[in-house]
Amino acid sequence: MRDESQFFKGLGARIKRLREEAGESQEDMLSHGYSVRYWQKVEAGKPITLRTLLRICRIFSTPMCDVVQGLDRNPKRVRDR
Repeated sequence: MRDESQFFKGLGARIKRLREEAGESQEDMLSHGYSVRYWQKVEAGKPITLRTLLRICRIFSTPMCDVVQGLDRNPKRVRDR
C-alpha cells in the first residue's frame, strides 16, 4: 500500500470531484454539517475516519468501494475514473 499521506491526498481529490460533479460548493457542505474549513482540509488530503467517509458517500449517493478503489496501488497504474 502507498503511504498514508498519498492515500488521503488521492481520497481528497476524489471527494472534491464528487462534490463538483454534484454541483455543490464547499459552502454547501454546511448544510450537511461540515464547516468550510474542515471540508477544505478533507479535499486537501487530511486523514478522515471511516464514519466520515461513509457519511460523505451517503451525501453523494456513491458506494464507498467506488471512492477508494485503486487508492492503495501504484499511482502510475491507476487512472482516476
